[in-house]
Amino acid sequence: MKARVLIAAALLAALLSPALAPAQDVPVVPAIPAPATEDTPPAPFQPIGPFKPVELSVMTYNVEGLPWPVRLGRGSKLKDIGRQLAALREKGIEPDVVLIQEGFREEVDDLIELSGYPHVAKGPRKRQRDGSQLTREDRPRYKRVKYRRKGEGWGKWGSSGLWVLSNYPINWVKSHAYHYCAGLDCLANKGVMLVSLEVPGLPVPVEIADTHLNSKGASGVPRNRNRTAHHLQAEELGRFMETDRTPGAPLIVGGDFNVMHAPDRFDYVMQRYPFDVVSQVCFRTPESCDAKISADGDAPWLDTQDLIGFKQGDRVGIRPIQVEARFDGSATGGPVLSDHDAYEVTFRLTPIPTLPLPPHKP
Repeated sequence: MKARVLIAAALLAALLSPALAPAQDVPVVPAIPAPATEDTPPAPFQPIGPFKPVELSVMTYNVEGLPWPVRLGRGSKLKDIGRQLAALREKGIEPDVVLIQEGFREEVDDLIELSGYPHVAKGPRKRQRDGSQLTREDRPRYKRVKYRRKGEGWGKWGSSGLWVLSNYPINWVKSHAYHYCAGLDCLANKGVMLVSLEVPGLPVPVEIADTHLNSKGASGVPRNRNRTAHHLQAEELGRFMETDRTPGAPLIVGGDFNVMHAPDRFDYVMQRYPFDVVSQVCFRTPESCDAKISADGDAPWLDTQDLIGFKQGDRVGIRPIQVEARFDGSATGGPVLSDHDAYEVTFRLTPIPTLPLPPHKP
């Protein structure tokens, strides 16, 4: 048994080490913008007027940036994603913001350099550790190491894989590495990141969250185990967003929520941190947005792992006006470059006039 565990450990080390990639796929370190992290001090916010309605497009994309030999050829595919984003930029139709998940490989640097995005932020890193945010009395009865042969208790061998690429300046970054996990997902430091963007025409920054929650079957552990971990992460997500988001700020939320065909997972996320899900809004009021994605069944938000949602701000209103798939193999979407399609939403953000204060009466 001990020998098999040691062999498994060596194999998993190889799976998660980009340094063991084939020689012909050794990445060249590109000159990309230094990513903003929590170590980067925030800059003073200076609104750029005049205030007016603004269209902001946000793409979420799990780029399947897993290392060799877990996945073959992913280094070249990541570079292809960067080239495709650059091609959209040349046409003036690139998404304003890209939320990346599974950006583990070094070639993500090449993706960023090729894509041309001037502002970059990185989520929880490999060594970032955050507590459960709970007191000892409130902590759940969840054994953090139960399936050791499935990667639990082996430490974090990868970062969160979360990145935000933006056309607009990033004012600050906050992040949280999930304390709970299940199975092979524990080898990555999954979590959530929150960035503040300075968008011209708006009176306040726009805050955008990117996250990746525990998988189901891919975790390699029983359903009850991975579902419990997913629920605990949803609770951590909710607590982080409640405490770290600026109250009243306009908010967009996206990422790989791992909720496909799992209404129990979806409902639990919504109970712990409710937000308006774009696919629900567009399905229930189709006249409100130009949906270029076919909706099968009566719950299209459960047909994918990936979600984008939003919360209205006190001074900025938000509504989705267009939804489309990218890199889905269609004539308009572009080639398939990952095991996920990219999902893009265009929002209209409208400044809300503030009422003048009544004149002071002595």
